[in-house]
Amino acid sequence: MNVFDFQATSLDRKPVDLAQYRGKVLLVVNTASKCGFTPQYEGLEKVYRELHARGLEILGFPCNQFGHQEPGDEAQIGAFCEKNYGVSFPMFAKVDVNGDAAHPLWKHLKESAPGVLGTEAIKWNFTKFLVGRDGRVLHRYAPTTKPEEIADDIEKAL
Repeated sequence: MNVFDFQATSLDRKPVDLAQYRGKVLLVVNTASKCGFTPQYEGLEKVYRELHARGLEILGFPCNQFGHQEPGDEAQIGAFCEKNYGVSFPMFAKVDVNGDAAHPLWKHLKESAPGVLGTEAIKWNFTKFLVGRDGRVLHRYAPTTKPEEIADDIEKAL
């Protein structure tokens, strides 16, 4: 099983088969609009614009599990991302990343790339997973890791 075996729901509530990204390098991120790390949207967009043509896709998954920092609905999230950061990479409907209701994709990501000391739980917003062209998880990055800091790893995967 790999990332391309999953489905998600887009911000406009349409099903998305992640198999459409087969052959691309993915950076999968749990996001929030009212978080201290929210300015990372700017870095994500910059990396996306620089590397998208070479095969990078960034997939943003809003999550309200950390300090209720993503309180809006999908329309509000989309408007916020576009207006404030010019986000052009795919954004998805809100998901849980931890707990019994965690989205199956996020369960897979956490199992494939555990965090510090083998913990699987996502600690906060803007945890990032780099996925290779074959759909296998290559690396997990902490929320404090800025998108620009992993550009070299993305380049290697491309």
